[in-house]
Amino acid sequence: MSLELLSANHAAATAATLAGRANAKARGFGGGVYPITPQTECIELLCQQDFADEHGCEKGEIVRVESEHSAMAVCIGMSLTGARTFTASSSNGLAYMTENVFAAALYRLPIVMMAVNRTLGPPWNIWVDHGDTLALRDAGWIQFYCEDNQEVFDTILLAYRLGEDPRVLLPVIVCQDAFVLSHTMVQTDVPDLDTVRRFLPDFELPHRVSEQPVTVGGLDFPRETEVHRRQHHEAMGRVPAVYRECQDAFEQVFGRRPADAVQTYRMDDADVALVAMATTFSTVRTAIDAARARGIRAGGVRVRMFRPFPESELREALGRCARVAILDRDISLGLGGVLWAESRACAREGAIVQNYVVGLGGGDIRPRDVDAMLRDLLARTAAGAPEIVEVGS
Repeated sequence: MSLELLSANHAAATAATLAGRANAKARGFGGGVYPITPQTECIELLCQQDFADEHGCEKGEIVRVESEHSAMAVCIGMSLTGARTFTASSSNGLAYMTENVFAAALYRLPIVMMAVNRTLGPPWNIWVDHGDTLALRDAGWIQFYCEDNQEVFDTILLAYRLGEDPRVLLPVIVCQDAFVLSHTMVQTDVPDLDTVRRFLPDFELPHRVSEQPVTVGGLDFPRETEVHRRQHHEAMGRVPAVYRECQDAFEQVFGRRPADAVQTYRMDDADVALVAMATTFSTVRTAIDAARARGIRAGGVRVRMFRPFPESELREALGRCARVAILDRDISLGLGGVLWAESRACAREGAIVQNYVVGLGGGDIRPRDVDAMLRDLLARTAAGAPEIVEVGS
């Protein structure tokens, strides 16, 4: 392994490149790409890589297309032939891609996509908000939300091993926060190709197209659709167990263990919990340490894997807490935070569960902001409607 100074954008592209080259003895690597701030650096680096045949050991192609819709279409076509595939997008690009995002999952293609979370417009905003990928939560993709650059790199490799497992065969979105990670450079452990090959076996898609004519995307009658949706849902249900196997394999090969689907911080004796995703949780940790210094038994819960939804892990993590704050960097208009909407039932019966929608449009979430939410939670006698917390720029 080597230490390299990488932005999270470049970490994702580097990991995808290694994963692609690890499949050169099978059916190679490829993808369709289209730029959109703030993920453009990722595909710029990816396009600089040479996947052309070289001494018979490398093969692949990155296709520059005219839209995000076409980028995913290229990935679908390449994946159907058995290639390992990758793309990246963000915000309105993901929205434009949506039709084919659903198609990739329903075709059961283990495409990996890096999404830089950015506010959907208009009005136009290029800063972080989780609403773009959470809008795709019903698309049938596995979803991970990363906290730092190393986790982005590691999760890209993990995504291929997990999604390509024959018990799963599902696409994976690996999410990172715009600018907080995408353009921040951090020392990142990068393994050599031989080590990556030890972790990633050759990809074999059982239903790939070949010389034998097949129909892809034909008409389903109700009964066939019911069967396909049940199979897809059952595959999602197998993801947590397969993910744990992938964690074990990753640790054995690379010497570090990826975080669990739900990660806890100082929760052993906590009676109040703060729940968050992605880089927000880094700030939550700092606020928890300050609260502990004041004698408050606070703890933190990070949701790393949002799909499939980790209900049992959340119930276990929150089981003893009388008060729970759920911090959302997104909003489902007319409802509240998406994480809150799906997580609130995991708290114990009678707990005060309050939603704080914070950092919309990229406002900086500071420890003092989290501390103010914690103080508000402790003063409550009952939960109220979701609160939009304004933290400014």
